[in-house]
Amino acid sequence: QLVESGGALVQPGGSLRLSCATSGFITSVFNPEPFGWFRQAPGKQNDLVASIDSSGNTDYSDSVRGRFTISKDNARKRVYLSMNNLKPEDTAVYYCTARGLGITGQGTQVTVSS
Repeated sequence: QLVESGGALVQPGGSLRLSCATSGFITSVFNPEPFGWFRQAPGKQNDLVASIDSSGNTDYSDSVRGRFTISKDNARKRVYLSMNNLKPEDTAVYYCTARGLGITGQGTQVTVSS
């Protein structure tokens, strides 16, 4: 199970850190598992914004590269998405996904507005 948290209402230019807590993931399953964060805004398709593989290699969509950072804490079995310089177009529900296992959390709302 994946549980996201950290979403909030923030002003443009602000920062947030989303957290994805995993439960039921033993170390031998969590450590090699690739994870990602995707978002869904009303009326738009899902957008995979960041991903990280078992080696810690990361990838980002063009829309967030340089502003967002994905990280993985194997000791705590958590995945994070740090978001800086947030823009109104970043407003969406953000989901954490275990890409190999095909498991996705319930999402957390991020709203960027003045």
